[in-house]
Amino acid sequence: MSQLSGIEAAKRLAAFTAVDNHIIGIGSGSTVPYVVDRILEQGPEVNKDRIFIPTGFQSKQLIVNAGFRLGDIDQFTHIDVTIDGADEVDDQLNCIKGGGACQLQEKVLAEAADTFIVVADYRKKSNVLGTSWKQGVPIEVASVAYAPLLLRLRKMGAPNATLRMAKAKAGPVVTDNGNFVIDAPFAREDYERPGELLMKIKLLTGIVEVGLFCGMAKAAYFGNEDGSVSVRWADGRTEELTK
Repeated sequence: MSQLSGIEAAKRLAAFTAVDNHIIGIGSGSTVPYVVDRILEQGPEVNKDRIFIPTGFQSKQLIVNAGFRLGDIDQFTHIDVTIDGADEVDDQLNCIKGGGACQLQEKVLAEAADTFIVVADYRKKSNVLGTSWKQGVPIEVASVAYAPLLLRLRKMGAPNATLRMAKAKAGPVVTDNGNFVIDAPFAREDYERPGELLMKIKLLTGIVEVGLFCGMAKAAYFGNEDGSVSVRWADGRTEELTK
């Protein structure tokens, strides 16, 4: 294996440490391939009775390519553990998610799990949301409603809310569910009360799902540059792990 960059190595550390203790819903994002790598390393005997449920196209392909048993949330509505990445995590384990436009499926699997675990590199750890993730809250919206929703969100305190545009095609990003995504940056005082902000946005007509995951994560594992892993627990405990 080629030498990983410091950031990629940090993602790998966080993913490997989390998987040493947990399993089975597989999320999306740049850290998740390392989760799958770690599960694969545990061997066929450990994995033979496990069923893996993806949050979207990326994680489905990772599961299939690894040769794992693929499940569906329609079949398995109760999940033991969901492991997913995040764009940012605050001191209370509230998360911004949806940079990859999979926040609806990710939240469905997070809510269906007994335990929701976040894995990320050290850059995603903040005291308050919006500190490092400046792109705003990712909001999945019905395509028919995006224009009035942009206006409403701008009046609500996100004057720079924008429709997310695709990089390799003309036009907007289209989610796995056929919807659009609005990125809405709010002020620090709004991010300090993410649960209230989530409810305000959810009440708007045309909102499909909001990329604020509040009070859901039981723990967050952060891979650090020095090879250690920092763990934040929902009860306020912190732990430093070294390999």
